[in-house]
Amino acid sequence: VQLQASGGGLVQAGGSLTLSCAASGRSFSSYAMGWFRQAPEKEREFVAAIGWSGGTTSYTDSVKGRFTISRDNAKNTVYLRMSSLEPADTAVYYCAARVGAALRDKQRYDYWGQGTQVTVSS
Repeated sequence: VQLQASGGGLVQAGGSLTLSCAASGRSFSSYAMGWFRQAPEKEREFVAAIGWSGGTTSYTDSVKGRFTISRDNAKNTVYLRMSSLEPADTAVYYCAARVGAALRDKQRYDYWGQGTQVTVSS
């Protein structure tokens, strides 16, 4: 599966953005999807994940209540709605896919998109 992330940009603190990740290939609904982010000089970290049906979601603590992950299997797309953005959310955001459960471990994901930059100004 090939993944294409989009929707990043520059936003003021307190603002909102929605990232999209479009998947090509077959059997998108078979994949759990995750969002990860990497700030300059930091490790890539887990943000959110969603199971193949959308019934299971998981978030890192720092984004709970502010970010929402969702998916539309008919459109082969996963979304990350981000609100109440903070400068600490500034990073390149990546989407990833794996067959199986929606996990937090980036090493367990098999497919990655190219990343989209999110910059939050104070």
